[in-house]
Amino acid sequence: MYTPDRHQDLRWMRRATDLAALCPPAAGAYSVGAVIVDEDGIELAAGYSRATGPREHAEEVALARLPQNDLRLTGATIYSTLEPCSQRSASRTPCAQRILQTGIPRVVIAWREPTLFVDDCVGYEQLVEAGVTVVELPELASAAKAVNAHLGDLA
Repeated sequence: MYTPDRHQDLRWMRRATDLAALCPPAAGAYSVGAVIVDEDGIELAAGYSRATGPREHAEEVALARLPQNDLRLTGATIYSTLEPCSQRSASRTPCAQRILQTGIPRVVIAWREPTLFVDDCVGYEQLVEAGVTVVELPELASAAKAVNAHLGDLA
C-alpha cells in the first residue's frame, strides 16, 4: 500500500484541488477533484466532477479511466477534495461504494461533506468500517471549499 508522508499527501491533495477548479460550476453539485496514486507514488488516473458528463463525480471519473479490476488499485491511494458520497440522487453507485469495490485501501480527503445536499453523508464512516484507512487533511479544507464558492457559504 502507498503510505506517503504528510508532505506527499498535501502535494497530491493540492493536485486534486487544482482539478476541482476545472469543474464547470453547477448550482446543485460540488466541484471536486480526485487523483489515484499507485503504491510507488505514481499517478494512475485523475478526474473532476462533471468532466465527462453532468452527473459524474470526481472519483467516478478517475476510476473510469482505469481498467476494471486493475490490480494496481489494491495498493493505491485515492485523494478526493470532498468526502466520497454515501448516497446518490440518481440511480448511480455512490463513490464510497465504488472505492470499496476496487479494493483501494487508503483514501485521503480535505473536507467532510456538509449537509447542503445530503443530511448525513457517511462515506467516511463506511470506508473506515470496511477497513479502509481514511486520512483527513483539514488544513486544505478551505482550498476545497473555495472552488465551491458558487454554492454560497459552506463554512
